[in-house]
Amino acid sequence: MLKIFLTTLIIHSYIYAKDIQPSFVLESSGFVNDFVLDGSKLYVANDEGSVEIFDLNDKKLIGEIFIKPTLSAQGVMIPSKVLSVDRLNGKTLIVSATANGYRNVWMHDGKKLHNIKSLKDKMTIREARFIDDENYLFGTLGYEMIRYAVNDSAHAYKVHIEQSSFSDMVLSEDKKLSITASESGQVTISNAKTGEIVKKYDSLNVDNIYKIAYKNGTIITAGQDRRVGVYPKDGKPYYIKSDFLVYCASLSPSGKIGIYSSGDESNLQLFDVKSGKKTDRLIGHTAIPSTIKFFDEVGLFSAGYENKIFYWHLE
Repeated sequence: MLKIFLTTLIIHSYIYAKDIQPSFVLESSGFVNDFVLDGSKLYVANDEGSVEIFDLNDKKLIGEIFIKPTLSAQGVMIPSKVLSVDRLNGKTLIVSATANGYRNVWMHDGKKLHNIKSLKDKMTIREARFIDDENYLFGTLGYEMIRYAVNDSAHAYKVHIEQSSFSDMVLSEDKKLSITASESGQVTISNAKTGEIVKKYDSLNVDNIYKIAYKNGTIITAGQDRRVGVYPKDGKPYYIKSDFLVYCASLSPSGKIGIYSSGDESNLQLFDVKSGKKTDRLIGHTAIPSTIKFFDEVGLFSAGYENKIFYWHLE
């Protein structure tokens, strides 16, 4: 009897899978490259040289961290494209691009903006994430993972993970592990403090991974090969085949709900991680989604190659 009930419930959920519209939309002054949630505030990195701060209670812009323009090869000042943003204990960690391809890394302490790495360091950092208040993890285009220690740089490390280009990284909830992905489709877990490689998974992707997500021991990837790689905390790894390049993916805090960009209409597809079955779709993007992050188990934000950030509530 229980088996019949569960089967009926599953069939019902698929038959009545629905399209969900965004609950509200925030507008940035430029195309959104990254964003991070911190309590009731959303920090949005854009290509117009700023990190905009939105209050989620009032749904309005309340502040901005401005990055000075960069000098182009033609001698013209142009906005600094902000590539990544992270938050910890009132501090904001920012990576911005220069016109010649190198990067600046900034730390805003709540009052002032400090330059951690500058053009003269000639680094091609793609992302920077907090390990703790005094340690940052850099991921470079050449797939070097670098721990930068503010007060004791002698103990910093530089580890070249593999020959393929770096794609994306996230840290575990306790920030002890870094989970990284590459152009080869490889997923690697490392000790964030020491750089020691803990595990390399048999690759589910056969091409470049655009984005990687990690929650509660589960990993999912978004690939150029139109695959969503799923590495469950408990269970056998598998992949979901999409009909379009998968540019981004994310997981709910429990790791039970997955989501990925799906199709050429810029929709987002929800799925059950344990079964791999597709459920509801999120409809509303007018450009390709590139970043998705859950607020809690039923709320998430997404952004793409446009100046909008969408909030979705899962019924």
